[in-house]
Amino acid sequence: MSAKSTLGTIKRVGAILIAIAIVLAAGIVVGQAPAIFGVEDDPEASIEFEDQQGTGDNVTIQEVTLSDGGFVVLTDGGDEPLAVSDYLEAGTHENVTIERAEDAEEDLVGQLTATVHQDTTGDGYAYEETEGEEDRPYLEDGFPVSDTASVTTTMDDDALSDSFLVDSIDAPASATTNETIEITAEITNPTELQTQQNVEFRLGGTVLEQQVLELDGDETREVTFQIDTVGAPPGEQPIGVYTDADGAVTTIDLEFHTDPAIEVVDASEANVTTDVAIPVDGFVGIEAENGSLVGTSDDLEPGEHSNVTAEFDEDVEIDDDEELTARLYEGEPGDDEPTPFEDEDGDGVETTFTIADVAEAEDVEDEASETE
Repeated sequence: MSAKSTLGTIKRVGAILIAIAIVLAAGIVVGQAPAIFGVEDDPEASIEFEDQQGTGDNVTIQEVTLSDGGFVVLTDGGDEPLAVSDYLEAGTHENVTIERAEDAEEDLVGQLTATVHQDTTGDGYAYEETEGEEDRPYLEDGFPVSDTASVTTTMDDDALSDSFLVDSIDAPASATTNETIEITAEITNPTELQTQQNVEFRLGGTVLEQQVLELDGDETREVTFQIDTVGAPPGEQPIGVYTDADGAVTTIDLEFHTDPAIEVVDASEANVTTDVAIPVDGFVGIEAENGSLVGTSDDLEPGEHSNVTAEFDEDVEIDDDEELTARLYEGEPGDDEPTPFEDEDGDGVETTFTIADVAEAEDVEDEASETE
């Protein structure tokens, strides 16, 4: 074989090897594309937490699934958690036992809520100590992934028998989030002695009302609670009536009492003021013509809010004639990728305006008031 022929063969083999390398590299890049370009799937979770009896020292989560690993946190409606699970790796876990903390003052009894949290620090649960910046809950449709159960204790049979018993609970199956509902529970004193005990009502794990009830021995009496639903989140919510060591739980379907809406009532180069109706935890965001978020309000709870102020960012300059959009968002103003709120039809809740148009409308309104 001539030197020229050999050289040509070497060149062809080299070209083939280079082509193979390019194909392999492309496959690697494609396989890693989400990580390389910053595209990640939203973390997902689910949980099953059933009513149970126990010692007060621990509870059992029947099943929890976490796409990215994390923790299950137990609360009773207060600001601080009662207990936190060990770290759970990504996947499905059954019969997860959560122990009460050694320094905890309260037993794990009553109506408890188990919420699935992410592990964003990689260094233990840190949601409270970072003021909610790290280890946030997994979300589904904008709400934390959680489940609520009634936990009673069998640790002390005498203590349990001394507790008033909740024989039944009568509550409406549905209501709106701006009305007063009536819940009636039948309570029995199982002892032979006249006794006083607290009876409390909880909605979604939060204590909304307490009554001191005095019953003679073996007496049964109805207790009625008048509960204002304003500010309660829409959807199916657990409601319960509890005594010292007993309780009854049912659910109520709460419908947001009005259509989600946003209206601009004032605007300047510093901020925008709106009236808002929002059925979830969220905030008002102001968008520039290019779609960028240039101002936000404080956190908003579900409900109707007047004179919600959204401050423009310090480095933002807004022309009076620039078209802006005021929009409802879910979540918190500090979220890296805030999610626009969508109504039942999948439409965003927003309104467009300019500072000049708002000022002109105010002038017209003032002139009309002066002529009256």
